[in-house]
Amino acid sequence: MMVEYFLRLALLLPLLALLIWGSLRLTRFLQTRMVGTGVSGKRLELVETSLVAPGLKLAVVRFHDREILLGCSRSGLVRLGEAQAEVDTPPLPHSSEQI
Repeated sequence: MMVEYFLRLALLLPLLALLIWGSLRLTRFLQTRMVGTGVSGKRLELVETSLVAPGLKLAVVRFHDREILLGCSRSGLVRLGEAQAEVDTPPLPHSSEQI
């Protein structure tokens, strides 16, 4: 009777751990998909978001060549900082020819 209990426990504990790990990975994947990184309009672009705590989020928004750091909570938005937007330039092609 006790051996049967330990066998069930040895089988179900790793299964439970695997289910917890899988649900955490799925949650992380779905959160990154729902954020919509790279969603852009004509003038406004969401650059990056970061979850600080439940209900608290940091977001970087590009607007008129400025990057604005926003603090987002359930009560509203707060502008935390502002900087010039970094221009993403494509890498130069590598050539073997010397000029």
